[in-house]
Amino acid sequence: MARILLLHSMYGLRPAVHQAADRLRAAGHEVHVPDLYDGRVVDTAEAGIEIKEEIGRDELLRRAVAAAAPLIGDGGLVYAGFSLGGSIAQNLAFADERAGGLLLMHGTSDIAEDATTEVPVQLHVADPDTWEPVDWLNAWYLRMRKAGADVEVFRYWGAGHLFTDPDLPDFDPDAAERAWETAISFLDSL
Repeated sequence: MARILLLHSMYGLRPAVHQAADRLRAAGHEVHVPDLYDGRVVDTAEAGIEIKEEIGRDELLRRAVAAAAPLIGDGGLVYAGFSLGGSIAQNLAFADERAGGLLLMHGTSDIAEDATTEVPVQLHVADPDTWEPVDWLNAWYLRMRKAGADVEVFRYWGAGHLFTDPDLPDFDPDAAERAWETAISFLDSL
């Protein structure tokens, strides 16, 4: 069983995040889903960007750290997130030397040149994805490997950016099912 901190996208703590958490719990994992937006949920990327910018990246990271702090223990917390939440999860995993894993759904973050980690990482991303362009993903993969991470990348041709969210136009049921099966297998292995 993995203990997982699951962070929402820039759309907020939508029903899809709770559904994902329930799916992971049904697979035997302990899942925590903090609300980094204080209850605000939106339906458009533009509105999500406005909230993200209003709160600010540093404050979002501070909120995520506060949510993770009571969960960190000897077993190694698994950080996971959707898009923006994946970006934040990646930063948290790199800062936690005992991180048990990193599951990224639809999003990544910059990696410092001197970053080091041995955390197992799995990324699920649309192909193509305007939010995660191919050149960016290739460079990200190489930087992750240079940092020491054990990385797997799964690309889903023709899917939209947030293809696991059934309430958004990006939803792709086949890609979502394949992603969740692969992700659960990854989490079971940790």
